[in-house]
Amino acid sequence: MAARVTENVEGTSAQWRALGFLALAELLGMTLWFSASAVVPTLEQEWGLSSGGVGWLTSSVQIGFVVGTFVAAFLNLPDIVSSRRLLAASALLGAVSNAAFAVLANDLWVGIPLRFLTGVFLAGVYPPGMKLAATWSLRYRGVAVGLLVGALTIGSASPHLVRSLTDIPWRQVVLLSSVLSVAGGAIVLTFVREGPFSSAPAPFDPRMVFRLLAERGTRLANLGYLGHMWELYAMWTWVPVFLVGALEAQGRAASLAGVVAFSVIAVGGLGSIAGGVLADRLGRTAVTSAAMVVSGTSALTAALLFDASLWLLTPVLLVWGFTVVADSAQFSAAITELSPPQYVGTSLTMQTAMGFLLTLFSIQLVPFVVDSTGWSLAFAMLALGPVVGVAAMLRLRSLPESIRLAGGRR
Repeated sequence: MAARVTENVEGTSAQWRALGFLALAELLGMTLWFSASAVVPTLEQEWGLSSGGVGWLTSSVQIGFVVGTFVAAFLNLPDIVSSRRLLAASALLGAVSNAAFAVLANDLWVGIPLRFLTGVFLAGVYPPGMKLAATWSLRYRGVAVGLLVGALTIGSASPHLVRSLTDIPWRQVVLLSSVLSVAGGAIVLTFVREGPFSSAPAPFDPRMVFRLLAERGTRLANLGYLGHMWELYAMWTWVPVFLVGALEAQGRAASLAGVVAFSVIAVGGLGSIAGGVLADRLGRTAVTSAAMVVSGTSALTAALLFDASLWLLTPVLLVWGFTVVADSAQFSAAITELSPPQYVGTSLTMQTAMGFLLTLFSIQLVPFVVDSTGWSLAFAMLALGPVVGVAAMLRLRSLPESIRLAGGRR
């Protein structure tokens, strides 16, 4: 039966149309997160925020997301509730809490709880979206999940371009993101259904999280993902600051940093899709390992070029931006292939929860290292993540479990 379904669906316009609508819906839903990066500089001035206040405001949505994903994983929500309904409901509830932030927030005491709540609801947008993508493909699963991560990567880059080119009042920016999130939920309900490779709803089993973490294959795939996440979000967060410092040291306009930062992060969208294409053909462990070797090397090289010409520094940063996310979707695709089919949603959500929890530490650690020793050691510290990730994926490659990855292409 599976072979017949594969023949009828894989590579068809129906498959790519569903994945395209899903990627668009994810992008629109996750604008609730992206909008925060665009408005924080304005709020810093309007509310007179200290650096600590800025840190809590920007981190609150991420902390909420981590809490939401852990709760959803232990409750098996993505596997006992329809993924498309969970995504749509979460997008709507997130839009409401986000709109409340735009209308009601005048200081941190109101702003932080509302941003935290928005993060909690976003936990029902991103992981269920990846599970839905996995139900639409076996042969092209790396590309399917890569499309979602690529869309989110471009969305993550957009605030840097918005800040460079526009001066829209922050409340309007936040309200617009709520409208877009509602639209994303509507798209899922209207144009996206469960794919032919979906499983029946799973029974509630809170112990399943521990069983999944105990499995050798999923444990190594998660360790590879953690190594990747140690680098990724700290890089996205601090490369714009790195660029401002580099430009100011050269006596050039710091405003150019926003455009370069947008390019460096957005190019990861192409990297994510390219990584999916290659991983489906060459193997998950091979592509993730290669991407982490290049991204880690790029991190070290970029720090050494802090004082170099922008013409020399930018290509290195573009390579880093391309490869730092090229492997991201493949860790999630690997989890869908290594986990019990009925609990793929739980496994994906738990992986996401652990990864984003780790980013809270790496993001906060970078400025301390920069203040103490400079960018070279800070970026070298980020490169430790790929070292651990490569070791985990090469170990997974040597195990019998790896034959389940990408149709036997390890």
